[in-house]
Amino acid sequence: MPNVEGIPNARMTNRSRFLFGNSDFVIVSSFVIRHSDFVISRQKESKSESMSRSMSLQKYTSVFNIGLQNTFVYRWNYFLRALFGLIPLAGTVFLWSAVFKERGGELHGWDYGSMIYYYLLVILVSNLVVPTEDEFQIAADIREGQINALLTKPMSYLAYRTSIFLSGRLVYSFVTLPPIALIFIYFREYVVLPTDPLVFVLTVISTVMAAFIQFFITYSLAMFAFWILEISTIVFIVYSFEYFLGGQMFPIDIMPPAIYAVMKWLPFYYELFFPVAIFLGRFKGVELAQGLAIQTGWLLLTWMWARFMWQRGLGHYQAVGG
Repeated sequence: MPNVEGIPNARMTNRSRFLFGNSDFVIVSSFVIRHSDFVISRQKESKSESMSRSMSLQKYTSVFNIGLQNTFVYRWNYFLRALFGLIPLAGTVFLWSAVFKERGGELHGWDYGSMIYYYLLVILVSNLVVPTEDEFQIAADIREGQINALLTKPMSYLAYRTSIFLSGRLVYSFVTLPPIALIFIYFREYVVLPTDPLVFVLTVISTVMAAFIQFFITYSLAMFAFWILEISTIVFIVYSFEYFLGGQMFPIDIMPPAIYAVMKWLPFYYELFFPVAIFLGRFKGVELAQGLAIQTGWLLLTWMWARFMWQRGLGHYQAVGG
């Protein structure tokens, strides 16, 4: 005879299995829901980060466009500066003409034609990479308190000034290239282009790094305006070293070997001379790779020093109630 009392228990057991017994299904469903929430959350975060990067890019693009407009106002000043800046080239041509006529040969692998070509390239590269009064503009922002308006905005001042620097270089290069092109045409008998395409690529890379090295040094010098009112003396001292050690007066490799070996480890060496020497084919193999590595190192060091000077200067500026 069947256990009557067990029947309701059996029914309850079956019912409980129907409602609660399939625990695996409940756990899996819960996991799927939580995973879906996690995926949706990550998608929202990713979308938010993407929008933030896009807004940041648009922000600095707007600064770049404003820099273009402001710099273009001075286009005739830049043109005349470039035009009259070619006058020292005439003196250089006569000087080296006399030197090579007196020596009657080469000087550390340089002849008269390659020396003239070197100075042509120096003029070209310097117009592409050398900052134009950026340090005094930054110092004026600090001295006159104009950075207060920028400090309240979600914007990096270094990136802000970099955008202005790039826009200024673009306009300055565009305006000054015509007179430089005329000089190249006049001395075209000494112009010899590299046959290896890799030389062009490495020259462009080195020139870009040279531009940013000079800008970061300029930016760091301008940070002294947090402590002193006038930075022109410091700027003049540093730029004197740059003019002499950067290769604007003469090719660095005509120096005595001991001095040249020391100069290769200085940042000034990579601001002008190095990219020009790459284009002229004076560096190859291991020496070229070593030079690019050192230039990259100086690029990182000057960038970190620029950030450090900004942070220290800003701390001082806020401490004195700027």
